[in-house]
Amino acid sequence: MGDQAAEEEEQGAAGGRCLSEAQTQVLDRCLHALRHAKNDSQTLAALMLITRLCPASQLDPATMRRVFEAVGPALPARLLVTALRDAGGAGLPPQELLSLGSALLAALSTDPNMAARPQLLATVPLLLGLLADGPGSQQQNRAEAGPEARPGGSGGEGDESRRSEVKSLDEAVVADCFQVLTAVLGLLRGPERLLARGAVPALCRASGQNCCHQRALSLLGCLLSRTREEAWRKHPAELLSLLLRLCSEFCRASDQTRLQMCAQLVRFLPPPEAALQSAELREAVGRVWAALRPTLQAKLTPKQIGPVLVLSACLLDLYGWESVGPARFCCLLVNRACVEVRMGLEEPPGNDPSPELQNTLTGCYRIMEAAMEQACTAGAAGATAPPHCSALSALSLQQSRQVLEVLQEAFSAVIFYLQQVESDRFSDPFVLATFRALCAWLAEETSCLKEEVTALLPFLIGYARRHLQEGAAEPSLSDWTARLSFSEGGGAWTGTGALRYLLPALCHLSAEDAPRKVLLSVDAPALLVDFLIRTWTDLRGRSLTALPRDPSMETACSALLNVMVTEPDSVRKDLCFRALEVHLSEALPVLMNKPRLLVLAANYCTLGLMIGRLKAPTGGPVDSGQRRFFSVTLRFLRGALRPGSGSGPVQVSADWEESWDEAAELWRLSLQALGGCVRAQPWLSGLIRDEGWLRHTVGVLTQSGAAPERHSQEALEEALCAVAERCPDCRREVREAMRSGGALGRMKRLKAAVGLKD
Repeated sequence: MGDQAAEEEEQGAAGGRCLSEAQTQVLDRCLHALRHAKNDSQTLAALMLITRLCPASQLDPATMRRVFEAVGPALPARLLVTALRDAGGAGLPPQELLSLGSALLAALSTDPNMAARPQLLATVPLLLGLLADGPGSQQQNRAEAGPEARPGGSGGEGDESRRSEVKSLDEAVVADCFQVLTAVLGLLRGPERLLARGAVPALCRASGQNCCHQRALSLLGCLLSRTREEAWRKHPAELLSLLLRLCSEFCRASDQTRLQMCAQLVRFLPPPEAALQSAELREAVGRVWAALRPTLQAKLTPKQIGPVLVLSACLLDLYGWESVGPARFCCLLVNRACVEVRMGLEEPPGNDPSPELQNTLTGCYRIMEAAMEQACTAGAAGATAPPHCSALSALSLQQSRQVLEVLQEAFSAVIFYLQQVESDRFSDPFVLATFRALCAWLAEETSCLKEEVTALLPFLIGYARRHLQEGAAEPSLSDWTARLSFSEGGGAWTGTGALRYLLPALCHLSAEDAPRKVLLSVDAPALLVDFLIRTWTDLRGRSLTALPRDPSMETACSALLNVMVTEPDSVRKDLCFRALEVHLSEALPVLMNKPRLLVLAANYCTLGLMIGRLKAPTGGPVDSGQRRFFSVTLRFLRGALRPGSGSGPVQVSADWEESWDEAAELWRLSLQALGGCVRAQPWLSGLIRDEGWLRHTVGVLTQSGAAPERHSQEALEEALCAVAERCPDCRREVREAMRSGGALGRMKRLKAAVGLKD
């Protein structure tokens, strides 16, 4: 810091890089006068001379710092306060004091170091008040502070008459105020500082002033783009009132003005959760859609249609297709978005979209995703959809097919674009947006473009792997996802985001032969295991008590399960499954006590048992981690059922009941895999008795009048048969229990396994 100060002093001694020799001499004399001024009149005289002879645009940061230090930290604010509550001793009219104070602040704020000083930041509420309510209210506020607070004197009889001299703000003062506020916004923590100092309600009011309208909207829009959620949480009433006014202006505007307003309106839309709370906004959005229809139906240039499509995407995020309009218009909107994507992406390699086009295409992706979500299910509803459904959900089968066709063409262009992306562009936010859009398509529709998708899998896996390993250090992506207008992309970038988008598609693709072979060739299972371990570690680190449910972990488990079922040789050979075993044995005991994570626990049980059934018998001692896993698994599985009442069938236990629809198939698959483990590893039969699984299961079945539904009965019978075949003691225990009757006595395969006649 000392070297920097010395260097700046050296530059300042030279009077700045852009000043003439004469200006430098005048500046030096003025700075000397400022430092030795005995009263406000001398200070103001020196300042006026500096501003007239040495414009701020000609002063470098070092010279500006010399001016600031000579002026003193409190003078700019004191000039403003004096102008608004004139004490009669300043020697200048209030209007000139106001102009001089704001000009001085504006000049100082051009240097980020100056703008960050506490003395300048302290003037922000005063400047906001000037813009929001005009000098009159500020004069009244200052008058209420009493004469002792008045700079330069105690006031006099002429005070009241002089106070009214500043009636309104001239253009220069307004520009200076916004210059200071804009400089503060550009600081490292500028948005938070403005938000904390009441910038949102003040700028909402300032937007109603003729002299401030456009500047206030521009600054507030920039502020909201960085603090949207927090701003709407703190000031919902003010922002909603402004947004409703902007919606009304949008609907009344001419066609040309409306095109210009599209980009502006996007900035003021609330987060979806805030929008759902306002019936007024829902109605206003419906009117905006009505105003947009003729615009979208008109012939527009690429530059004109971009903001319209981005606004449409943001409106879809708020209320879906409900307010969009008739089915034909919905189809038109999707078609226009798909056409823009094809035109924007089907360019020769090396012709990357401009930033403006990238923003448009990102909006088009959101429209395509929303259309896909509806169109994939619309055919089943057809003309029978209830009247309250959206128009898109009521598409005819033919219309749904047409929408899917144009979507397929657009996603073909997306695949073509991603094929050209090199690894040095993996941190490009637009590549992430394009990747995310394709993942959304693949999550719903994998039957189309099968060969193209399979060929792209190495890129998709490589992209997801790079971000998983390095993504937490990607500031450009973190900033982009935080500011994204569309709800699906928002949030903090942690590095797992890319793979999370891809996981649903991997779940589908890993079940098909050709894509699965490609996935194995690029070590996709190792990527999934790495994701599970990293995500679990992150969850444990962020929460010591209530671990949140993460559906992405469950989806990753499903993809791994597909590999385990279809590729047993890979499971035996790939070392990533050994790492998975260790992770399962460490995590499952924790999951046992987390009811909200029961589905994840069921996934972990199933994965571990599917690996266990493929192991060759070992004659040596059993690994402690493996024993711990099976002990916890047996306790977990036996907790799923309870005896039925009277002659009723076996019931799902209270702990499992809420999650049974999601966990039932995993529980059945676990029991079948448990049978395979018992046959592969004979030592397990003893553990099954010791842990009480056999006693509990046999007891539930003998105490119930009927078995559970057929699939669950078959899974139970498979596990019991394996135990009875491998363990003589278990076989005797089951045989004795079967003589007691109940649901257990009606299992024919089990009877044969224990040597009882049917």
